[in-house]
Amino acid sequence: MSSHVKAPIVGFGVCLGVVLLLSSCVSADRVPALPAVKKDLDLADTEAIFESISNWGRWDNELGAVNLITSEKRRAAARLVTRGITVSMAREVIKEAVDSSKPFRHRMTVLGSPEGFASANDEYSVDYHGFTQTHVDALCHIFYQGKMFGGHPYTEVTEDGAGRFDIAALSSGLFTRGVLMDIPRLLGKDYLDGSRAIYPEDLDAWERRAAVTVGSGDAIIIRTGRWARRAAEGAWEPMEGSAGLHASCLPWLRRRDVAVVGSDLALDVMPSRVEGLVLPVHAGVIVYMGCPILDNLDLEAISDQAAELGRWEFLLTVAPLVVEGGTGSPINPLAAF
Repeated sequence: MSSHVKAPIVGFGVCLGVVLLLSSCVSADRVPALPAVKKDLDLADTEAIFESISNWGRWDNELGAVNLITSEKRRAAARLVTRGITVSMAREVIKEAVDSSKPFRHRMTVLGSPEGFASANDEYSVDYHGFTQTHVDALCHIFYQGKMFGGHPYTEVTEDGAGRFDIAALSSGLFTRGVLMDIPRLLGKDYLDGSRAIYPEDLDAWERRAAVTVGSGDAIIIRTGRWARRAAEGAWEPMEGSAGLHASCLPWLRRRDVAVVGSDLALDVMPSRVEGLVLPVHAGVIVYMGCPILDNLDLEAISDQAAELGRWEFLLTVAPLVVEGGTGSPINPLAAF
């Protein structure tokens, strides 16, 4: 390991229990008492989890779980800035077709001249969804069984764009407490190996290690060490072997009532371990909980900064492009300590 501090591996207990099917609509002031979830989930188990974590009918606007970021939450998050240190969590744009994604395209359109007033202009173009560029998923990005968040049909998204839950709904940005959950550091590693699944007990162990408790309106940021792995091992096919959250983490996220979830890849462990479902955590978080997802974050610098300060909470700010009908946006998320 380089700058990452080693820590003992925490012993994990056996997670027992069954999934309880709850109503899809929950009241605005109540978080359901969800049961523990078994790890060997099949499709029926996972769909029952989706129903149990649902925020459908909870709010009457297009913000989804971002409604949990209240004015009080924003003021409390602002008070976390005591050192005046900012860290970007964006990966430098990648201009090659790697990691199963299309490249960022940059083309100069106007060059300067030696006389008088002149300018240099350029053009950017990017197909940002995928496994390469840092971006935020809007709530219209993912569907399950033909439905988006709130039970609205997939047909709300047409060739003209999304008719609801588009990225323009987040035009005021995200401004809340971020909590970095550094699972490789928990396990004394630079990065998680292969398709190592992160389970609820890993999240509990990190809370104890970091002395921080995730709460309502928080943005949790999951570090798997994806970019450290890529530097050490080279590129790989993400869908065939990447660390991330197991679907059994969904009730944990719902109990905490998080508003935003992000990671350094695509959040889900891949393959998912749920036969017949490619990205169950994506589906659960976006379609049922209504949380935007931050994908392909670069968490190496913030991991080192947080360890140096001994602080794993910070002010998170995210300002997406305001694109009416857009399904997301490239972003440069900032952490302020």
